[in-house]
Amino acid sequence: MNSLIEKLPETVEAFGQMRASLFKDSALDVKTKELIAVSSAVLMRCEKCMEIHAQRAKDKGATEDEIAEAIGVAMFIAGGSQLHWTEKYNDILKNNND
Repeated sequence: MNSLIEKLPETVEAFGQMRASLFKDSALDVKTKELIAVSSAVLMRCEKCMEIHAQRAKDKGATEDEIAEAIGVAMFIAGGSQLHWTEKYNDILKNNND
């Protein structure tokens, strides 16, 4: 990260400003936003992001059960996203049976 800070200081600063503008209580409280971030990190397969946001969610009062449910929601979305491929899977399987 130090290399990026050195080479792209404005970009790194803008990223930090974006985080600061989002992760504050507004329409959603910070705990909820961190739980959303946990789910998003799971879907993005970013282990480090998931660890960071899970800890931040805990720091904002999230329970382990709430974090587990956020992970479960991400798993559901990931699995459900495959349902839209069902027609394509059928095409592939039909072609293999010919």
